[in-house]
Amino acid sequence: MSITYLEAIREAQAKALADDSRVFIYGQDVGPFGGAFKATKNLAKEFPERVWDSPISEDAMVGMAVGAAIDGMRPIIEMQFADFSTVGFNQIVNQAGAFYWRTGVRCPITIRLPSGGTPGSGPFHSQCMEGVYAYYPGLVVVTPATVEDAYSMLVESVALDDPVIFCEHKYLYYHLKADALPSEALPIGKARLTRAGRDMTIVSYGAMVHEAIATAETLQGEGWEIEVVDLRSVKPLDTDAVMASVARTGKLLCAGEAWPWGGVTAEVITRVATEGFALLDAPPVRLNAKDTPVPYHPKLWSVHRPTSETMAAAARNLLRS
Repeated sequence: MSITYLEAIREAQAKALADDSRVFIYGQDVGPFGGAFKATKNLAKEFPERVWDSPISEDAMVGMAVGAAIDGMRPIIEMQFADFSTVGFNQIVNQAGAFYWRTGVRCPITIRLPSGGTPGSGPFHSQCMEGVYAYYPGLVVVTPATVEDAYSMLVESVALDDPVIFCEHKYLYYHLKADALPSEALPIGKARLTRAGRDMTIVSYGAMVHEAIATAETLQGEGWEIEVVDLRSVKPLDTDAVMASVARTGKLLCAGEAWPWGGVTAEVITRVATEGFALLDAPPVRLNAKDTPVPYHPKLWSVHRPTSETMAAAARNLLRS
């Protein structure tokens, strides 16, 4: 029996609800309907009065959660799409993110953002918001790339006393499966060495980790050994793990699905260039989506975001430099 990435998210929420009576889920259609992607399917039956449908107002959703959190509750907020979280942006960054620093009172909120593109989803349902929220102090931003991390990192997120932005990638919902849920896991803030290598490091997160693994497998056939580092969380960022990998390989390609201006890939390369310049044998390279709104047409979408093919091309150029 296997479990999908989406089912792992559902199971993590069920565990959080079962383990702690302070936990509740709030969002649009999360109750009897089970959520836009069925991430809360049947949870309203299992935990009546603790899985609530919200009005169509992300601002109100987060505002209510802030009030509940500072009064002792641990809300899980589901945004139907990451893009829509911008409607509640002020509540997230200026209330949830800053509340502890203003008052000394914790604000334990977990905000689930179905992130990233899928064929045909277009510019309003495909954005990657992790770099935006990582900019703001006070927020923890996680980007699980595996079924195991989708489960364990969500369980840990709900238990944290800080507000967490949980960026779950929609493309992985049904494309990714595991044999079982994990019994132990790395903590948030620790990167994973997904694949060892000697010739170059690819640092990535979320769905791009799987493109990086495919790239490494392709280049192995050409005689190259590529190391792959999965950041897992982008705030906090495990700089030590990235530096250690670059020290082994001397070359860095950082890949992300988000747009190229600023963001996670820019932050990783900046840290390596400023703190580990002597480790590099060539200028670091970053690979991102094209700097345009996400196109609707599946063929256009497939060339808008990085793929294993474009990643392999960038890697070959770097390896030869």
